[in-house]
Amino acid sequence: MTVLVTGGAGYIGSHVVAALARAGMRALVLDDFSNSSRAVMPRLERLAGTHVPLVEGDVRDATLLRDTFARHPISAVVHCAGLKAVGESGERPLAYWDVNVNGSFRLAEVMGEAGVATLVFSSSATVYGQPERLPVDESAPLKPASVYGRTKRTVEDFLRDLAASNANWRIAILRYFNPAGAHPSALIGEAPRGRPNNLVPFLCRTAAGEFPELSIFGTDYPTPDGTGIRDYLHVDDLAEGHVAALRYLADHAGALTLNLGMGRGFSVLEVVAAFERACGRSVTKSFAPRRDGDIACVYADPARAQRVLGWSTSRDLDAICADAWRWQAAGGGYEKG
Repeated sequence: MTVLVTGGAGYIGSHVVAALARAGMRALVLDDFSNSSRAVMPRLERLAGTHVPLVEGDVRDATLLRDTFARHPISAVVHCAGLKAVGESGERPLAYWDVNVNGSFRLAEVMGEAGVATLVFSSSATVYGQPERLPVDESAPLKPASVYGRTKRTVEDFLRDLAASNANWRIAILRYFNPAGAHPSALIGEAPRGRPNNLVPFLCRTAAGEFPELSIFGTDYPTPDGTGIRDYLHVDDLAEGHVAALRYLADHAGALTLNLGMGRGFSVLEVVAAFERACGRSVTKSFAPRRDGDIACVYADPARAQRVLGWSTSRDLDAICADAWRWQAAGGGYEKG
């Protein structure tokens, strides 16, 4: 099968492409390189052992999408393209609603025209906001505390409406918790432009000397050490969840919503300690006030994904940090191709 991966040159998308190749599926990448690099493509081909075709463009471009579906035998879509920084979303709400929501609308519209009805959607645990109970399962109320989370909730609602209106649709909504780490080959990894928004890439760059210190936002949360707690999962485990979802959708119609997480939380200070073990050096830390939109503690109940897909994480926090540091030590980016 040929799977269109929107945002396929990005952090999550590139690992999905690699996982698809391992599973014997053919990937077609759609990316506008607004937050990724063209140099990822030859690396993906090394991992895949074959040519990985590329369509360069924006997921909001309906003409481009129609041409892509006309030219390629696409049987399913993994939709990873989008803007994803919680803090930035409050500063740029127009961009986030346009890219995340309108982009999803256009993609679904063209898929329907082309008769392609299998879709895996990259959602986020941010749709839960601060959950009322932990671990959080898929039945928990959705109370996103950020613009980013609200855009994801809106697309989720739309996709469920779409599946309810037409029995041909086969949709998996995957709520990511905190993907981190890199491919063990160190060929692909997280390479944000500018100052990273996520903890692990910031740790990588601080340990490498790019930043003088790591700022820890919030030390007064109601958690054991006062810092925020998140459910981190290895990006390769996450990518393999997409493959499992596609296999499930081959035999099941309707819309399915699943958490993808490790099922336990780690505080910021616990992640820092694990990373220091991985890189063999200490990281200078400073403490700052909480950021708008951040919550105290959230971690997944992944039982439904385990039961329905047979999927669970197989890599621990130490593996996440070791692979992230290996990626950083190899250059931590794509500038040199």
